[in-house]
Amino acid sequence: MKKFLNNVIASKYFSFFVTVGLFLVLYAVGIMTYKGFMGPQVFFNLFSDNAALIIVTVGITFTLLIAGIDLSVGAVLALCCMILAYLLENTGVPVGAAVLLVLALGTAFGALQGYIITKFDLQPFIITLAGMFFCRGMTAVISQNTITISNPFYVGLASERIGVFGLGFVSIGAVIAILTLVIAAVVLGYTKFGRTVFAIGGSESSASLMGLPVFRTKVTVYTISGFCAALGGVAYSLIMLTGYNLHGLGMEMDAIASSVIGGTLLTGGVGFIPGTLFGVLIQGVILTFITFQGTLSAWWTKIVVGALLCVFIVMQALITERKSKLSSKRSMESAGSAKS
Repeated sequence: MKKFLNNVIASKYFSFFVTVGLFLVLYAVGIMTYKGFMGPQVFFNLFSDNAALIIVTVGITFTLLIAGIDLSVGAVLALCCMILAYLLENTGVPVGAAVLLVLALGTAFGALQGYIITKFDLQPFIITLAGMFFCRGMTAVISQNTITISNPFYVGLASERIGVFGLGFVSIGAVIAILTLVIAAVVLGYTKFGRTVFAIGGSESSASLMGLPVFRTKVTVYTISGFCAALGGVAYSLIMLTGYNLHGLGMEMDAIASSVIGGTLLTGGVGFIPGTLFGVLIQGVILTFITFQGTLSAWWTKIVVGALLCVFIVMQALITERKSKLSSKRSMESAGSAKS
């Protein structure tokens, strides 16, 4: 039994199972506490309401896997919302062209940050913090007021609902988020690029010695983060139908918290995209609790998530320590067997 428990704890999916278990417990508490919580639409709303955060968290997960970080994602999201709103309301640019433009800008900005970080071996915290200030400032330069999107096609797209087996519906943003999750999971789990990302997170020097393309991979990771931030901006604009310089304020912290709660190690090398999803859904369930309760402030979401984040970071540290002890014990047993 003890050996079985040790193997479970040593599994790279242990944190993920804990996260899923926590989500199921919270959801069960909601069902038992609030009438109407059991409705399928409540579950589907978790995806629709948190579509932008899911997409942004996917990008953050990539950066954390290489032991990096990207603090600019919330500001990039806001800038993309603002540019999109400005183009649709003040120019004759078609919706498709405007969306492609903001996606290209977000991707290019992520690539630039990644290049600077990797080329000059700089701390990603500092570079992406500077990127956050730059994008937030540029958003205010475009307009300090709210720009409302009234483009008929875009408004129609935002109000579009897709049925799910007759049980309920999800928004276009939710569909984009789910597709992003699936693509990210496939890339990380079944491609050479994904294996290289995990290798760099485990040990960048070892990855270099193995001949893996460390420089290119790190730049690509930040490019993906920039793209996800821009795509999250598109999804966010479909929810809000506005451009505003305070959109996405603090979203980078929500994304990091969701990724860590989902089982991604801050030290890199360990992470699971489905875990990222459940990390976001846990935040969504807590916010739904507050909505159903009716009198609590939305800030309680931050308080609870902060407490959970502390718990998961401590748990990750304990798991890492336990794995190290198990590895050392097995090495000693192997050495003893070889001598005998």
